Amino acid sequence: MIAPITLLFGVHAHQPVGNFTEVIDEAHLRCYRKFFEVLENYPEFRFASHFSGWLLDVLAERYPKDMKRMAKMTRRGQVEWFGSGDCEPVLASIPHRDRVTQITTLSDKLEKRFGARPKGAWLTERVWESAVVASLVESGIEYVAVDDYHFLCAGADPATLDSFHTTEESGLALDLFPISEAARYRFPFSPANEVVGWLEDQARAGQRAAIYFDDIEKFGIWPETYAWVYEKGWLVQFIEGVLASKLIRTATFDEFHAANRTRGVVYLPTASYIEMNEWTLPGPAAREYHALLEDEKAAGRFERRKPYLRGGIWRNFFSRYPESNWMHKRMLEVSNRYNALPQKQQTAERRELLHRCQANDAYWHGLFGGLYLPHLRRAIWNNLLALEAELDTLAPRPALEQRDIDHDGCDEIVLHGHLLQAVIRADGNAGIVEFDAFERAHNFGDTLRRYDEAYHDKLDQVQQAAAEHGGIASAHDRIAFLHEILPGDADPDTRPRNLFTEQWIAPDGAAAVPVARYEVAEISPGDGTARFVAEVDRGYLSKHVEVSGPHLSVRLKAENIAGTLSTQINLAMPSCDGFLGRYILASGEIPGGFGDALDLEHATQLTLEDGVLGGRLRLTASLPAHIAARAHRTVSQSEAGFEKVMQAVELTLSWPLVAGTEQVLTLEFATLA
Repeated sequence: MIAPITLLFGVHAHQPVGNFTEVIDEAHLRCYRKFFEVLENYPEFRFASHFSGWLLDVLAERYPKDMKRMAKMTRRGQVEWFGSGDCEPVLASIPHRDRVTQITTLSDKLEKRFGARPKGAWLTERVWESAVVASLVESGIEYVAVDDYHFLCAGADPATLDSFHTTEESGLALDLFPISEAARYRFPFSPANEVVGWLEDQARAGQRAAIYFDDIEKFGIWPETYAWVYEKGWLVQFIEGVLASKLIRTATFDEFHAANRTRGVVYLPTASYIEMNEWTLPGPAAREYHALLEDEKAAGRFERRKPYLRGGIWRNFFSRYPESNWMHKRMLEVSNRYNALPQKQQTAERRELLHRCQANDAYWHGLFGGLYLPHLRRAIWNNLLALEAELDTLAPRPALEQRDIDHDGCDEIVLHGHLLQAVIRADGNAGIVEFDAFERAHNFGDTLRRYDEAYHDKLDQVQQAAAEHGGIASAHDRIAFLHEILPGDADPDTRPRNLFTEQWIAPDGAAAVPVARYEVAEISPGDGTARFVAEVDRGYLSKHVEVSGPHLSVRLKAENIAGTLSTQINLAMPSCDGFLGRYILASGEIPGGFGDALDLEHATQLTLEDGVLGGRLRLTASLPAHIAARAHRTVSQSEAGFEKVMQAVELTLSWPLVAGTEQVLTLEFATLA
């Protein structure tokens, strides 16, 4: 007699901290609510669920009736809740102390809301590093689910991946459930009857369990899935097929874990899911890696050799994208400062700000990661700066600090005031990498340069590849375009997108020469100013930066230089090309919005008004300048297709210079209510 296979079915739900309310509402109406409405009708179908704590809080506030439905299903034993970090950090990327508070915060919420403290945990993006074991165990977690790919990379026998294994770190034991890649690629993309048949075949092959745990967004939010899963009935057909089969039974992970013994000890390498390993690689390396995979597939060796064809690791995003690395190292700084406070000052409200600026989404990019999305990065900075402002009241910082914050080999000079903060990177460009307004908890320097991405090679493929099976195409296989992409739109930047990066054009009109040889000439800790000097042609250009009250002043002094001097200022405005962002001239005239091109001759003032920010930023120049305003956009991919995203307002100010003379150009930003 054939023993039935146990289907361990789990879904993971998350929305990034700071995501738009309308996006969350649509996700709930088209997916979260619909999924639980269907499952509610089948109480004998047991499954696991993980919702990030931040998302649960939002849904509880907006949809309390649906939370009651989930609680009812939990009480009757149908749903097992998995824990994790409350605001969905990649646990390996944050300190141990913060992992513990993140995990216990969500466990407390789940126990209070559903009456059960989780024994299992979801690993964000299935990023595994052995360092997380101690944090999980200390937080009361007994088991986690990771990809079977992780096990295969450790040389595990595929035949044993039908149950949990045990790992340990310094004697602390944690059980690991291997998620089936075959199941992930079938649910819900293959027809329901085929999926049920596949499960029955696994039972006939003697498999103990089929382990599935993946994004719930595949059940209604991914392109084409709402019609497929609900209108065409895939989910109902699947559930009823499973329940009708004598070869399949369902159980929670907790039930299976209690009834079975471990398959044995295993030690996993640092890994994530296989697609992530490719996304972590920079363009040239990603192309080589992809070509290698395609060669192996063409030769029929891929499945056998896949575990040994590993790409990068998740942390590579910090070395690949300096903007991500900068956010991460600044987050670690505020974590250190917060955790250095006396216990009574480590309030829950301050801890929540810290947890929110550790949310994973804005730190990486692939098909789903949100580094390219300004509103997600902005949420990191909003919470980070709000916490930093509070920390400054408790443990004030000096007006000037100099150190290598992001470990890139170049010092940063932090000019700190009670209203504004400017961080200058001493990398030769002497650009301002961060410009903060504490009252708005906003970083005007939070932009992203254009990068060479391997997926840009697909831009000439305008036809979506037809699915080879009878289901629908996964987001991994789709090629679609949300915006028209023109030649040059994806060309990589050659310089950082900072505030105040200069270039010089000789009198004969020769090509522009970046001023990228600035040396630190003087720093004044007492008054919080910094000065840099660079040789240009046969003269010198000095840059003096100062923060005072609501003003950021940059003084450019050109000595014995002829030609044209320009400085580029990239400003991350929350409205970007939205209708609430607009330019205002000195006359009061409104020439257009941030997404429009603007050219001004002999201008000394330009105001940027942002309705989302709830304030204005005014630029004034001591000498009339040509001001060119453009939209800086990047081209990126998402599950919905290729899109152009406005990252910043790009202002370029230019002045003619006269050899043998000294000209002083003073630029000043004022933040206005």
